Amino acid sequence: MPKDYVEQREGGYYIAGSRVSIESIVYAFLRGESAEAIAESFPALTLEQVYGALAFYLAQRSRIDAYLEAGKPEFERLRSEARRTHPELYAKIVTARDISTRPRG
Repeated sequence: MPKDYVEQREGGYYIAGSRVSIESIVYAFLRGESAEAIAESFPALTLEQVYGALAFYLAQRSRIDAYLEAGKPEFERLRSEARRTHPELYAKIVTARDISTRPRG
């Protein structure tokens, strides 16, 4: 019997039985992360769920890519709002990123 790994609810796509969005999995995959690395990043998910979500994405790629594209303006709005309301946090993130990307040696 086939198993559903992704469900649509509340206007979005989520890994079945979890609060993890398909966006989280897809963007990690598109950055080149392996399924194993993605599963490590999301302890609430099993490796099977990650592979299932990736298979769903690849089978429905044009539909999910359109969904992700449609969500970009809302994501940018939320990110801008968060930066305005939490400037100290974002300053720390930028500093940490700068430190981690400096050449060593």
